[in-house]
Amino acid sequence: MVFPLAPVASTTAFREKLVDMSVFSSRYPPKSHASSSIEDVLRGSGAPGIFNSSEVLDEDYGIYNWCNMPHVRATEYPFPSPDYTLEYVEVVHRHHKRTPYRGNIFPEEDITWDCSSDRPYHYARNASGPANQVVPISWQGVRDEVNPWAAAAPVGFKGSNCQFPQVTAESIVDAQIHGEHLREVYHDRLGFLPAHHNQSEMVFRVTNNEITSQVLGGIAKGLYPDLNDLVANIQSPAFDSLEPAFSCKLADQLRANYTGPGTPWAAHLQAASDVFDELDAVSGILRHDNGGWHTSFDHYYDNLSAKQCHSKALPCNSGDTGVCVNQELANTVYRLGQFEYSYLFRDAKNSTAYSTLRSGPWMMEVKDHIESRTAGSSVKYRHNIAHDGSLAALLGFLQIDQMVWPGMGAEIVFEVWKKDGSARFVRVLWGGQPMRTSTPLGTLSMVALEDFLAFLDASIPEDMIELCSRSA
Repeated sequence: MVFPLAPVASTTAFREKLVDMSVFSSRYPPKSHASSSIEDVLRGSGAPGIFNSSEVLDEDYGIYNWCNMPHVRATEYPFPSPDYTLEYVEVVHRHHKRTPYRGNIFPEEDITWDCSSDRPYHYARNASGPANQVVPISWQGVRDEVNPWAAAAPVGFKGSNCQFPQVTAESIVDAQIHGEHLREVYHDRLGFLPAHHNQSEMVFRVTNNEITSQVLGGIAKGLYPDLNDLVANIQSPAFDSLEPAFSCKLADQLRANYTGPGTPWAAHLQAASDVFDELDAVSGILRHDNGGWHTSFDHYYDNLSAKQCHSKALPCNSGDTGVCVNQELANTVYRLGQFEYSYLFRDAKNSTAYSTLRSGPWMMEVKDHIESRTAGSSVKYRHNIAHDGSLAALLGFLQIDQMVWPGMGAEIVFEVWKKDGSARFVRVLWGGQPMRTSTPLGTLSMVALEDFLAFLDASIPEDMIELCSRSA
């Protein structure tokens, strides 16, 4: 179905291409790659990137690293010529690595997960009072078997004291280094960021998931080592555009339609049924479970990758069978996960429409931020910490030419530059380099500001609430 948008004023040859353009009718297919073919995924071998370490050699920086994705850093940053002046930066990135989500843990795991050195903090204080007026409070999980509900609950990781999910000590290190890299580029090399945090020039934002606030603590310390307190903006879960958490019936139905019976999605699950059987033999998950373990590979992907990113062993059956997940089986899961995100956000016919409905409100805010800055707003830098679904929908909306599952710390940066004191341009960085798209914009490197804004106007529906209320 097609939902026409208001035509865009066509004052340049480029904008003439955008007249009557709608992501609902003008999808630009991504280029074909190994992860977009289920046959190639199942016949393939090896991991589609790094899944066992946050570290990567300098000469290899930029390759896909699920544990710690490439981002802006001075070594690889494409510095423009001196006739360009940076005016505005908006960063959005996925939180850094963490434990698995509680729903992605096997009923009984064969390893422990100790969080005694990286407990999440939860406390409040009077912002106008002294910093030491309260005692910082951290959480540590406990399990008392005297409690009958605890005794009856799945064991999960034996003796664990973690909250699932939560960031880890290694995650905070990655986040702080990420912040240091941003400071090195935008303060040290470009002189754009102030030497000390200035709330009138910089805005930080998180989602309602506490992981994003925990990661911000590391990012902010990397940006400003002397910073001891920071305000982070947050929207209500009812309309949070960053997570995104708002209700949209049409988006949900579109996705349900292209992942339902008779679709390539259903076919890939059938084709990979033997993989599920091997994994189930280790996890103890039943094929008729109602936790979604067999509607995608998301649960197994999260379980295995979280362990490997923290140098933990791949799991074995806790019974007498001795069946284990070997590395090639884990690699197959990782390849299948990449196939799934490519299909969900770029390959499926209505994936662009779905991505737009999910990320459109946040992009409306970005557009407003850019226009406010060019009109004289003092806010020159915004930093958002989000989730894989946030980044994936945004990549789908921008129609990146090759989709991947955004890994830990995956980053998109919107930059506005002014050339020779007059003309303005937009650059969008993905993994620290200009993003390549399938749209008429091509590679998002110094695109004329008016062309970029025209693309947004043509792509984002005017009445999102009314559109989201429709049926597919």
